[in-house]
Amino acid sequence: MTTEPHLLSLRLVVPPLGDRVATAVECRPIVDGRDVLAEVFDEGPAVDPRDLLGPETPLLATDTPREVRLAEAGCTEACCGAIYVTVRRDGPHVVWDGWRNPVDAEGVDLPEFRFDAAQYAAELRRAGADHSWEWPARTVARLLAERLRERTEWLTAWECELQDVSAWPWEPDRINVLFFHPGRAAISEDRPWLQFKLTVLISADRPADQAEALEAHLTAEDPREVAGVCGGSKKFADQLGYPWPGPRRRPRGSV
Repeated sequence: MTTEPHLLSLRLVVPPLGDRVATAVECRPIVDGRDVLAEVFDEGPAVDPRDLLGPETPLLATDTPREVRLAEAGCTEACCGAIYVTVRRDGPHVVWDGWRNPVDAEGVDLPEFRFDAAQYAAELRRAGADHSWEWPARTVARLLAERLRERTEWLTAWECELQDVSAWPWEPDRINVLFFHPGRAAISEDRPWLQFKLTVLISADRPADQAEALEAHLTAEDPREVAGVCGGSKKFADQLGYPWPGPRRRPRGSV
């Protein structure tokens, strides 16, 4: 008797904007109508869709098994755990198995799931292309991040590396641009480093127009002159003449 493949859907969950209690946007896997994470993990949210979806989604299945984190504790993984699954291609199917929580010696009580590869790929494309849930600041952050990651020569010229462009539900009217000087490798190599942060208030203009204007504004000069130091080595900041912590300027998105 042939067993029908399981059906995967990816549910995007957005907390009420401005709510500082439920702070995460989640991408929750639903298998045959079941929220499988809810059955085994209540220590924290599912992974943010920007880390789980898109052209380079870690959920893509190949012949080489890949472990993917689907949820993490609200404190830290090292403290209260996380949920991992191994994703692999097996002929016409995509298989999820090898469920793991690093802090749970008893294991994760979820079975192997087999999905039809075509249905699975279609769901990844659908969820990755769905931005209808975004609020304006989140859209600006996504578009600006895409633009800045294509402008690597700008940051390289100033010995900087983009860390993130984020928009959080508890601060729905702004985005944060974070970058390192000289780069994140300096942290692991025990060299002096600084983290800079620029907070930008979002206007009522079209998100695409704001992202374009912000890209032009940020790339027109040394990014360290429009952002403030928010981490790293105080001694290094003093040496370079940056205030510790620096002012966090907030130009409007329509600059």
